Amino acid sequence: MPSAQGSVTINRPVGDVFAFVANGENARQYRPGVMDVQHVSGEGVGAIYRQGVKGPGGRRIPADYEVTAFEPNRLIGFHAIAGPVRPSGEYRFEANGDQTTVTFSLEAGVTGWKRLVMGRAVQSTMDAEVRTLETLKRILES
Repeated sequence: MPSAQGSVTINRPVGDVFAFVANGENARQYRPGVMDVQHVSGEGVGAIYRQGVKGPGGRRIPADYEVTAFEPNRLIGFHAIAGPVRPSGEYRFEANGDQTTVTFSLEAGVTGWKRLVMGRAVQSTMDAEVRTLETLKRILES
C-alpha cells in the first residue's frame, strides 16, 4: 500500500500553523499539485472541500475530500471522496514553545490492478505531497 510521512518544525505558534492548514483553501499556496480548491460545506469534522489536482498531461483530476478528524491545534484528518485514488491522511501538530512541529502522513489503499498500473505514480505523488511541508514552512516563516 503506498504511503508517505514527513515532519517539519515551523517557527510559528501552533495556533497560527493549525489555522492556516485547517483552511483548506490555503492549499494552493503550498501544494503546487492543487489546481483549485473550494470549501463546499461543514466545519470541522464533516467539512467538505472540492479540489482539483494536476494529473497526467496537466489535466485536472477531481480529488475532493472530507475532514474526518478535527482537534484544534492537534489534528486534522481527511479522506478523499472523489478521484481514481482516494487516500487518507492526517496532519498532526505539536507545540514547542513558539515553534510547531507538523507531521503529515498519507496512505492509499491501492490494490489489485490499480496497484499494478498506478502504484508507482501514486507513491511518487504522495512523496511529493509530503515534501510540500518545506513550502508550508517557508510561507509561514516569511
